[in-house]
Amino acid sequence: MSGIYIHIPFCKQACHYCDFHFSTSLKKKETLIQALITELELRKKAFDNVIVSTIYFGGGTPSLLSDEEIQAIIKAVYKNFEVAENPEITLEANPDDLTDAKIKELAASPINRLSIGIQSFFEDDLKAMNRAHNASEAQACLEKATRYFDNITIDLIYGIPNMSLEKWQQNLDIAFQFGINHISSYALTVEPKTALDSFIKKGTYPPVNEALAQSHFNHLVAETKKQGFVHYEISNFGKPHFFSKHNTSYWQGKPYLGIGPSAHSFLGKTRSWNVANNTKYIQAISQGELPETSEVLSVTDQYNEYVMTGLRTIWGVSLDKIENDFGTVYKNFILKEAEIFLSKTLLVVEKENHQSVLKTTSKGKFLVDGIASELFMI
Repeated sequence: MSGIYIHIPFCKQACHYCDFHFSTSLKKKETLIQALITELELRKKAFDNVIVSTIYFGGGTPSLLSDEEIQAIIKAVYKNFEVAENPEITLEANPDDLTDAKIKELAASPINRLSIGIQSFFEDDLKAMNRAHNASEAQACLEKATRYFDNITIDLIYGIPNMSLEKWQQNLDIAFQFGINHISSYALTVEPKTALDSFIKKGTYPPVNEALAQSHFNHLVAETKKQGFVHYEISNFGKPHFFSKHNTSYWQGKPYLGIGPSAHSFLGKTRSWNVANNTKYIQAISQGELPETSEVLSVTDQYNEYVMTGLRTIWGVSLDKIENDFGTVYKNFILKEAEIFLSKTLLVVEKENHQSVLKTTSKGKFLVDGIASELFMI
């Protein structure tokens, strides 16, 4: 299973916490979309004999695209690649873009999965984050979208300073009431050089409280479980048959292509990323060049990647796979480094299908990134 990620680098306004590549000017939108189509043509040889099973429009704000623009990009994917029957095609969308007309348009298109950036159902949170939508639009869009799409995921942010557990519960209750089948939820994180980083340094916004975030996370895990969600990746909760196929392919080390400025590609032993500049991207593509930087991953790089992604999921890290793919030295290394986390019941080794699998325990989930980094071979 392989996927194609398409980065749409445009937004109406900048969220205070976001460090993704985007522009609030739409002047070059038409030219950039043509460049995306051209890049798909330039990259088709990279996926010879590979079947594309997922297409993901991310950003930025892909819901700013017109139906004609979305259809043109999807058509280019089909023209240049072998696409599976009934592929998962996801579009990230902001609530304020999802009018009745827009939702009906998307439902009639090849798009079959929506990823809606709710973040919070409360006005004060949305204003603090500088989101383009308001609280009423957050609920109104779900009321409309759920009439046409079963496969919907929403984003929610926890760990917002001064957010009580009761308020966090209300966010979850609203999501559950709409029958949402997938939730992606992330702790509010302060990225360098963002507006949020500046506000905290100036003292105009309270600092992030890790203890609060952990409390919210533990509550999220418990409440989603009650509703029948499977916590299949550290930030992702899906009901059976509603896991994100596209993102799962990332976590399971499947190859993928990233199209557009700042987009990353992974082909097993190589990784590349496009320039994070719309003008430079367009110029290079217009000259038939890929504006990318690439690297060949060493065996150690591949091992570290597998540990980082595997521990975040319910599938864990297979010790047998480590031995087979990377060698006995790596298996012995991870077992030795994991001893302290096993003793603290943050990790556990389970037997599955005649294999030994290293996984995080419920106690270790919130700390998984830090644990994984301790298991990296430098």
